[in-house]
Amino acid sequence: MALDQALYRHEVQVSTKPQVHLSVIDIAPEHYQQTIVLIHGFGGEAKQWVYQLDRFSNTNRVIAIDQRGHGRSDKPKRDYSMQCILRDLEAALDVLGVNHKFTLVGHSFGGAIATEFAVTHPNRVERLILIATSGEFKLNPLYRFLLNLPHSLLRFATKPTRKWLGAPPPILKSWYVDNLSSWNGWNLFRDLDIPTLIIRGHQDRVFAKPLFEEVTRAIPNAEEVDVGASGHMVMLERREAVNRAIHRFMDSETRLSWRETGTAVKDEEKSALLLSRPWLPHYDEGVPHTIAIPRVPLHHLLNSSIRRFPNHPALSFEGASLTYKQLGQEVNRFANLLLGLGLEKGDRVMVLLPNLPQMVIAYLGTLKAGGVSVFTLPTTQPEELLRQVRDCEARILVTLTQFDDMIHQINSGIKQDENSTLKHIILTDASDYLSVFKRGALKLKGDRRKSGLPDLSSGTQVHHFREGLRSQSRKDPAIDISTHDLAVIIYTGGTTDAPKGVMLSHHNLIANAVQTRHWIPNVQEGEERFLCVLPFTHSYGMTTTLNVPIAIGATLILKAKFEVLDVLNTIKRYRPTIFPGVPQMYVAINNFPGVRKYGLESINACISGSDPLPVEVQEAFEKLTRGRLVEGYGLTEASPVTHGNPLFGLRKVGSIGVPFPSTEAQVVDLRRNRKVMPTGQIGELAIRGPQIMLGYWRDKAATERVLTQDGWLLTGDVAQMDSDGYFRIIARKADMWFPDKASSPAFPRDVEEVLYEVPQLKEVAVVAIAGQPIAFVIAKKDRPSADSLIAYCGRRLPPELVPLLVIFVDDFPRTFIGKVLRRELARKYEQRQSDDSW
Repeated sequence: MALDQALYRHEVQVSTKPQVHLSVIDIAPEHYQQTIVLIHGFGGEAKQWVYQLDRFSNTNRVIAIDQRGHGRSDKPKRDYSMQCILRDLEAALDVLGVNHKFTLVGHSFGGAIATEFAVTHPNRVERLILIATSGEFKLNPLYRFLLNLPHSLLRFATKPTRKWLGAPPPILKSWYVDNLSSWNGWNLFRDLDIPTLIIRGHQDRVFAKPLFEEVTRAIPNAEEVDVGASGHMVMLERREAVNRAIHRFMDSETRLSWRETGTAVKDEEKSALLLSRPWLPHYDEGVPHTIAIPRVPLHHLLNSSIRRFPNHPALSFEGASLTYKQLGQEVNRFANLLLGLGLEKGDRVMVLLPNLPQMVIAYLGTLKAGGVSVFTLPTTQPEELLRQVRDCEARILVTLTQFDDMIHQINSGIKQDENSTLKHIILTDASDYLSVFKRGALKLKGDRRKSGLPDLSSGTQVHHFREGLRSQSRKDPAIDISTHDLAVIIYTGGTTDAPKGVMLSHHNLIANAVQTRHWIPNVQEGEERFLCVLPFTHSYGMTTTLNVPIAIGATLILKAKFEVLDVLNTIKRYRPTIFPGVPQMYVAINNFPGVRKYGLESINACISGSDPLPVEVQEAFEKLTRGRLVEGYGLTEASPVTHGNPLFGLRKVGSIGVPFPSTEAQVVDLRRNRKVMPTGQIGELAIRGPQIMLGYWRDKAATERVLTQDGWLLTGDVAQMDSDGYFRIIARKADMWFPDKASSPAFPRDVEEVLYEVPQLKEVAVVAIAGQPIAFVIAKKDRPSADSLIAYCGRRLPPELVPLLVIFVDDFPRTFIGKVLRRELARKYEQRQSDDSW
């Protein structure tokens, strides 16, 4: 699993009088094979099963429970009898929906609890595993003496024993008196008639050796595994041996697999699933087929890394850094600032910042305060930005003082709008989190960038980011946020349509972060360094260079923009290990003179998105770095990543790879949208998974056009799938057209590939207008005539695909990541028709 198990921890109520909650770690992949319930012993806690949770949770649902009085569970003053503990276990399993047979594992006195449960509920337990368990628990005289001390004295031992005991000494006394001291299980063992495995280590000195040996003889047909050199905590001390024993035992009884909601799936059903997901055999080793998604809000990823890596660098920005502990404090301050400004749960905060520390703080602080972070592309024009501010009804805008012209333009628009919801603008300077040395250097250079607060007359209040944070508490505001609450609105790039606000929940973003993390199975938590050049305000950058590295406690090396020399110097100095990017970035690095002297060998893994990755670019970059560069695919509506080529397995040139874990994909008919096309045939790519958006912000009609009732997202991309389950993108559906009397569609690529054969052309983009292809071309110095290009197409293409016009341009309108805006090209053509301005 290799992800913080605390993200899967939650509370279940097992009693009302008195009110008792048990803390439970519950890791459940989408299609799990079996359910395993882990019960700790006297003085233990759920987290002692760390290695078993990690080993078995990729394919099974694994539940570890803190018994009452232990770990993070409630600690009532009395009633720790066996009957009470059994009622707790029964109630917890009912709340968790474990209504099918499962494997029950108990350690030490947890084995006694497991035995009692198995005898009481033989129809619910499929297998029983007892680890270092005895038939009676006679403590040595010293421990008995200590547990007989008055509660008042035992309370003084609570603090010094907290690190190595899972329960306070007064609670342990109650457990001992009410339960442990009088329990005798020899007769119960003889009543067991389910498959049972006994695991122990031969150096266990907690109980007398004959007591351990007698357990196996007392249970009919029990198997025993002695793992050798181990003491009482055998599942920690000899974890691999214990895990192998458990695996063999579970596998030997019935070879269950592909379990849906806990029921066994027959071999033919398994085959059917493989037929519908032919890509599964091509996953890299260690990549699970399905994932368990933590049921927590997104900012808990930060909380997790703060707890595990408090002093590890979280952000590195131009020589300055923030540790995870410091980042958490800044995020809490920003959340409290927003709440002080009157932010209510669900209010929108538009964050218009490049990749600065302030961007990370504002994003996560907004989520912690219960707000919704709103992102737009950095190249958005002021008029469109004002429309988006109005559209999402942003209450607060966070941006740079350097964007003063844009701020005044937005303010002017707000001033004319009586219904404007924008009440506050929080401004920050790009140098606010620079090192003292660099801030001083800027002053010496006479940097005169505007950093003061502008005077706005619209009634909107203006605040300075760092000054506002200084007066705020560093404590977590602890707002109650559901995993299915709206977290982010991201406006699309508008390549084929006007930008729309994509609504992504905490669940969507958590799911895609976990999916992407698992796609790189050899990632080391707390040790990686991500080069963060992709803008966080784009969904690709938000997931791959912000959410994922924070989830694994990595260092984020922030770059406000991509300048190849600056990036190479950053690589040389900070030695990043993972570099998500776009093909244009890798091309620029490959072609930079003397690139090898910058030491790119630190880079181990890269996922390229947004555009097709040429094989020459891939091979050249891998030769420079000796790492792996693979092509992936995604869209904002899917948080965004859905496909990728395996890092170490079969990679197919021109392919976007295979669907990520817990992701389904199919190719459907272009006209009817629901008929699944046979392998190899083209159609519209449809995707279903936990990362799929909630819908478009306040646009029900647009949502219904792309989201089906059974959860499929119609991507608008024309694709085909081969027999191995690898997908290839052909074109955007919006860019295709149906020539006269033709039953099959035509695509820009049909014409573009022919024009690319002409050596005098540098770049080509074809747009269909009124059913006729129009070619826009960027030529080299030796420019051919438009007529000669049309004639060439006439010799190479059927008549209906020959361009009606060839129009020469100096450059194409593009998104910030380089995609051609064909919609803008069509608009330019219409403009040419009306005023003949070209």
